[in-house]
Amino acid sequence: MMKRLTLLFSLLMLLTPAYSVDRLLMARTEQAFPEAMLKLQETIKKHGYTVSRVQRVDIGLTQFGYETDKYRVVFFGKAEEIRRMSSEYPQLIPYLPLKIAIFAEEEDTLMVSFSPLQLMETDEPELNSVLENWTADLQAMLADMRNDNE
Repeated sequence: MMKRLTLLFSLLMLLTPAYSVDRLLMARTEQAFPEAMLKLQETIKKHGYTVSRVQRVDIGLTQFGYETDKYRVVFFGKAEEIRRMSSEYPQLIPYLPLKIAIFAEEEDTLMVSFSPLQLMETDEPELNSVLENWTADLQAMLADMRNDNE
């Protein structure tokens, strides 16, 4: 019985795609929320992206008992790239534009984004290249935000 379980587990491991990428990209800064919010938008622009909108989500959170007015989602992208990728890869539409959630946690501010690498497809080299670039840019932006702690 133990050999069968070991064999089954080994087969499952071989059939399951290996992901070494975390699903979420995160950063914490010691900046207060208003300063971090401004710095995040500046950092997004510095990396060649355009902030398309900032959406408050705290209104919905208060209905669930959360007491915060410091929770936003920053939507951003490169307009032409978003149009092209949406047209060529309609499966990306729910994930575009890119977004970073930013919220206060006591004295710190946290930023979280999902990793675009989760959307990689083995048979789409152009798509994979763009997803790798977006992930690298998101990681660089969050690293810039994190480095403000120093």
